[in-house]
Amino acid sequence: LRRSPGQVCFPGGKSEASDKDEIDTALREAKEEVGLQPEKVEVICRLVPGIDKMNHLVTPVVGFIEDAFQATPNPDEVSEVFFVPLEYFIKPLKYKALSYKTSSGSLTLMHCFIYYDQEHKKSFKIWGLTAHFAVFLALVIFGERPTFEVDYDLDNLISSSENYFINLYASVYERKKSNL
Repeated sequence: LRRSPGQVCFPGGKSEASDKDEIDTALREAKEEVGLQPEKVEVICRLVPGIDKMNHLVTPVVGFIEDAFQATPNPDEVSEVFFVPLEYFIKPLKYKALSYKTSSGSLTLMHCFIYYDQEHKKSFKIWGLTAHFAVFLALVIFGERPTFEVDYDLDNLISSSENYFINLYASVYERKKSNL
């Protein structure tokens, strides 16, 4: 596709003037990208935000949908849709961690999962911010220690994730300020 070809991600994108908040943006984007009707989503919460590789603030929105949902991907934005059990992000079959330096200069882990989808008969590589959010959600939902290392204090998951984000945001802000 034009932007981020070959990358796996959740539905999402930039907010528009008509969006009231991050929830409106998420629901609009999910409808545009995969045909998920907003009234078919029971929004549960927003997670701690992240910062993408272009230093944009990304706020994940979590909701429940019916098992029967059949995606209808917009071919201008999505090439394939597949489903991964959330538990895979704490007990993966194929996983590796990459240590990398963020744009702010701090060292962190990047999770990389390889998921074989039986329906499509192919493997998908899930990494970066998509993997980060999937891991965090799995940690919150299951309350179990993953089979790999994470950047959070698992005994204080929410507060440590907030601190991680605040430190990341502060370092990006400082870097932007120093470039002025």
